Amino acid sequence: YNEYKSYLRMAMVTRYTNCHVLRGDSLVRDDLWVSDGVILDPRKFFWSSRQLPDKVVDCQDKIIVPGFIETQVNGGFGLDFSSDFDRLQEGLAMFRREIVKYGVTGFCPTIITSPAEEYPRLLPHLGKKRGSKTEGAAVLGAHVEGPFISKEKNGAHPIPYIRSECLRTEEELVEFFGSLENISIVTLAPELPGSEDMIRTLTRNNVVCSLGHSVSDITSAEGAVNAGACFITHLFNAMMPFHHRDPGIIGLLSSNRLRHPCYYGLIADGLHTHPAALRIAHRTHPSGAVLVTDAMAAMGLGDGDHVIGTQRVTVLGKRAVITGSEGTLAGSVVTMETCIRHFMKNSRCSLVDAVNCATLHPAQLLRCTALYGTLDPGSAADFVIIDTDVNVLGTFIGGDCVYASDSLRGFEP
Repeated sequence: YNEYKSYLRMAMVTRYTNCHVLRGDSLVRDDLWVSDGVILDPRKFFWSSRQLPDKVVDCQDKIIVPGFIETQVNGGFGLDFSSDFDRLQEGLAMFRREIVKYGVTGFCPTIITSPAEEYPRLLPHLGKKRGSKTEGAAVLGAHVEGPFISKEKNGAHPIPYIRSECLRTEEELVEFFGSLENISIVTLAPELPGSEDMIRTLTRNNVVCSLGHSVSDITSAEGAVNAGACFITHLFNAMMPFHHRDPGIIGLLSSNRLRHPCYYGLIADGLHTHPAALRIAHRTHPSGAVLVTDAMAAMGLGDGDHVIGTQRVTVLGKRAVITGSEGTLAGSVVTMETCIRHFMKNSRCSLVDAVNCATLHPAQLLRCTALYGTLDPGSAADFVIIDTDVNVLGTFIGGDCVYASDSLRGFEP
């Protein structure tokens, strides 16, 4: 106890005041106390140290929320995680510094279906890394989307590299991927032979299994969830449409045959998912919604020709399509705060509910709420200052300002 008091006296304590803080399901007029990269309980701090804060920061009546967590992002700012191996290390460092401008403090770099030899080369660069003032956003482990998916629902995934049967054992998976240590999420199609065995094996190795790019019926989807899968990759996209006799993967949102709840990703960019579909999903299963951008290399750039994996992509405005296709969408070019804003408006949910879909829910999915996704005492001081329109005004990692907009006076990264 005495050592703890001495430590607190040594570490600088900052109090953020004149703000509304996201606490659970409410915005509370409160202060946020930070020291040594973590969020403090001010009552325990005061009674243990009898110390005033070293620094008081006026947040100008703005809103403080946890840092946004991105579970599906294929690249951005000219970098493609699936194909830019020769500059992946340098590009990832750049991406981590740039993405904080949009409120993202942690992300899962996503690689789409690729030649088998690419996985052992790419994945070691995409493993978990803590965020910091100098490094930028945390890397939360790779999201491996494919190659164990349906050729009928391939989307932007190149058909020649898709595999029609899952790998069942840990030995097979390690041989294929090189290691499982750098993977946080794997997307697969539950109708493929061996899918439930693969799901059980990955789940035992603390990898989140997600269902997507699939023609599965609801029975196979329920079996996959009961084998351990707990996520749906970009709901409504690259899967069978809802049918009243067999709702397919979409039916998982209201299934009463699941041993555990299932989270689902939503691309709320105004293109991938109709507002009515957003409302149906959220009202059916609000606690499972996870906002994703599915952004590709053109995010942060402009119109023109880009790549995702081995595929050429043409971008015009907000729309990214496979070059030469009949309008096949190839990810998006939007950023997370845009998705939150669009989701809040079109699902007609509250700001708190929308923000939780980009903070708490993805952290619960990745089982990292001890560090990320909340502003609870003891969690990492990764947070964002926003206004009521979800404009990102400032981003903080470990209590350090890593981005400040011109409108946020007195903050310097």
